[in-house]
Amino acid sequence: MDFGRLITAMVTPFDGQGEVAWDRVAPLIDRLIDVQKTESIVVFGTTGESPTLTDEEKIRLLELAVKHAAGRCRIIAGTGSNDTRHSVELSQAAEAAGADGLLLVVPYYNRPNQAGLYAHFSAVAEATTLPIMLYNVPSRTASNLEGATTLKLAQLPNVVAVKECAPADQVAYIASRAPEGFRIYSGDDAASLPALSVGAYGIVSVASHVVGARMGEMLAAHAKGNAAEATRIYHSLLPVFKGLFACPHPVPNPVAVKYALTLQGFEAGGVRLPLVDATDEEKTYIRAFMRQFL
Repeated sequence: MDFGRLITAMVTPFDGQGEVAWDRVAPLIDRLIDVQKTESIVVFGTTGESPTLTDEEKIRLLELAVKHAAGRCRIIAGTGSNDTRHSVELSQAAEAAGADGLLLVVPYYNRPNQAGLYAHFSAVAEATTLPIMLYNVPSRTASNLEGATTLKLAQLPNVVAVKECAPADQVAYIASRAPEGFRIYSGDDAASLPALSVGAYGIVSVASHVVGARMGEMLAAHAKGNAAEATRIYHSLLPVFKGLFACPHPVPNPVAVKYALTLQGFEAGGVRLPLVDATDEEKTYIRAFMRQFL
């Protein structure tokens, strides 16, 4: 399974009451595919506010996405959690609903050791035939999926990729030892080009909601060996990459990108508690760095 180089971790549109705006899901998918040129979409990942979506909402979102994408891009379901049994159940439900793949985050809060992480991911992998992308994000989970454990999991037949948010040396370690065909994706827009330079294949992106087409150009330039052009595009996009997570101080994802979408004419709505919408100061900052892309 090739998910492509540009994958968007899609926001979940909400209405004014904080309910899923079902009528905006299909137009958002069209926008990501047709305008931003994404090759795969993650539904109900962290950017989709998975912690505050019910399982029923998740499966309905997935079914809608699979039906509307209609093969134009891959649909990946974010079925990971810190409860292995729940991850297995949701992964099997996602397979039945037509998902093309699964994104499995490192279990958070309970902080398993490397043996526990291997047992968790292998249990889910054994329960589904879908291709699996691991998701290592130590800043959110308080646990690092070490490179050696990722490589051990990569020996499982349906573990095909990792979304990596650890430092570049860990990306390089995995890339230099991974089996043929195993893909590494940067999970941090701002670290994307550095990760590509040491062996990453692509990006699972938040910023691609608003600058995906330009990111695709950067990826294409890098893949063709045109490092200067890739670097030029990366430098032009860096204010967006940084600003979506620090405007003018750290703001939780997807608060900023939802407002940035609004500036581009797509109403994605607000966020669910415990997240809160951007303040006036934050909106002013977002407008400033987005102005060149409006």
